Amino acid sequence: MRTMVAPVILVVDDETKIRQLLRSYLEREGYTVLEAASGGEALELAATVDLVILDLRLPDRPGHDIARHLRRSTDVPVIMLTARAGEADRIAGLRLGADDYVTKPFSPGELVARVTAVLRRATGESTPGAAHSFGGGALRIDTQRREVVVDDRPVVLTRSEFDLLAALAGRPGRVWSRHELARRARGERDGDTDERTIDAHVKNLRRKLDDPPAVARLVETVAGVGYKLGVDRDA
Repeated sequence: MRTMVAPVILVVDDETKIRQLLRSYLEREGYTVLEAASGGEALELAATVDLVILDLRLPDRPGHDIARHLRRSTDVPVIMLTARAGEADRIAGLRLGADDYVTKPFSPGELVARVTAVLRRATGESTPGAAHSFGGGALRIDTQRREVVVDDRPVVLTRSEFDLLAALAGRPGRVWSRHELARRARGERDGDTDERTIDAHVKNLRRKLDDPPAVARLVETVAGVGYKLGVDRDA
C-alpha cells in the first residue's frame, strides 16, 4: 500500500448517483476519490489507490471476480458493497478477502467511518523490523527478531507458525481465508502448504499461545471463512 497524505479511494459502482454520493461524503472527510463504472475500469485503477469500495453487481463482469483478482494481485483493502444481505453472500465475500461488507441501502456516513477504520488497520500493518504489542500488552511480536511473548512468557514458534501469526497481526480484526494464509506461511519446506495444513498450524499455534490460558483466545475462528487475530493492536 502506498503512503499518502490524502488516501485515494476508488468507488466502483455502475450507478452514477451512488458514486457521486460517496464522492461527496469521502471528499468532505479529506479523501481523494476516483470512480469506476465497470470491472475493467476498476482493474486499471486499482494499483494506484489505497482502498476500493466495490459493488458486486457490475455490467461487464461479476464483482466477485474483480475482488478475487484484486486479492491475488494487490494488497489493497476492499470494502464490498451489495444489495444482498444474506449470510452466505457475506461469507462468500469474506472468503475472497474482503476487509468489510456493506449492504444497500446504506448510510454514507457509516460507510465513510468503515473506510477510515479499514485504512487505519491497513496502514498499521506490521513492517519488517518493527515490534508491536496487542491486547494491552498480552501479546508482543517482534518481526525482525522473530520473537513472540505472551503475558511476559517467551513463546517458541516454527517458521510457519510465526509467519501465520504475523499475517494475522498485520491487520488485527481482518478475517483471513485459509487460502490467503497458505500463501503467507509456506511451511518448514518451501512450496506446498495447503489449506488443511493451515488448520494444523493454527491448532499448534493456539496450543503454544494459550497454554497456560492466561489471556483470551488470540487466534479466533470465523466459521465458514478462516481466522483472525482476536485482540487489537495497542496504540
